[in-house]
Amino acid sequence: MRWQIGRRSTNVEDRRGMNISAPVVGGGVGAALISLLVFLLGGDPSALWQQDSPPSDSPIAESPQTTGSQAQDRMADFVSVVLADTEDTWSDLFRQDGKTYVEPKLVLYSGAVESACGFARSAVGPFYCPRDRKVYIDLSFYRDLKTRYQAPGDFAQAYVIAHEIGHHVQNLLGISQQVQALQNRVNQTQANQLSVRLELQADCFAGVWANHAQRSRQILETGDIEEALNAASSIGDDRLQKQARGYAVPESFTHGSSAQRVRWFKQGIQTGEPEQCNTFASTKS
Repeated sequence: MRWQIGRRSTNVEDRRGMNISAPVVGGGVGAALISLLVFLLGGDPSALWQQDSPPSDSPIAESPQTTGSQAQDRMADFVSVVLADTEDTWSDLFRQDGKTYVEPKLVLYSGAVESACGFARSAVGPFYCPRDRKVYIDLSFYRDLKTRYQAPGDFAQAYVIAHEIGHHVQNLLGISQQVQALQNRVNQTQANQLSVRLELQADCFAGVWANHAQRSRQILETGDIEEALNAASSIGDDRLQKQARGYAVPESFTHGSSAQRVRWFKQGIQTGEPEQCNTFASTKS
């Protein structure tokens, strides 16, 4: 991916190395399985969040970390460039539709973080908090994406950010709020299905960004698309559940299967049209 010459976003907050107190989540095998299941792109952090402040006698203090390593600095620079590129793409698309794109903030953190949605540990993976309109990323996720999920490559890493920005777009358009209202009126299985549709649309929006970034700025190199598709496949609910428990339970899916995530990312990158990302109206999986 040709990213080095791109502009850098001014909307990055670097909180790495900050000391915070995070709530304790039960340890052992159960916690490990929970962490694995929510370790998705745009994963649902609520399983490991606590809205209230943690008890004073049971905090886990995050130890200060050195953020000046060359690899970490390079990755932070990369994130800033990709964020800027999404800003350019979605600002143009919103303007064409007579709307104004409100740029989100992106927070870099290490270990644990406090957002407007509550406390979250890095095990939840990258996430978007609609309450403060911020994307949160612990850069160690990219190491796990490469080693644990066998999805290496800078464009795979860019897809992670673009997916979370997709959730921001949904928030600005009121889609997230509509889905939440519907979820409050249906049973758990139906609510999960709505969550899947929301996540697949964010995948499609990530593809829309890639389409426009390539047409406008020629960012792609040979193999980049394959990297993103591999990443989308690697974090499908079916694949993660099979890794965790040996089998998949489709009724419990909240993000979509590997095949679904790949299909909708392809839809976005092939069409470049947000209106082609209506996963809620589509009869296809």
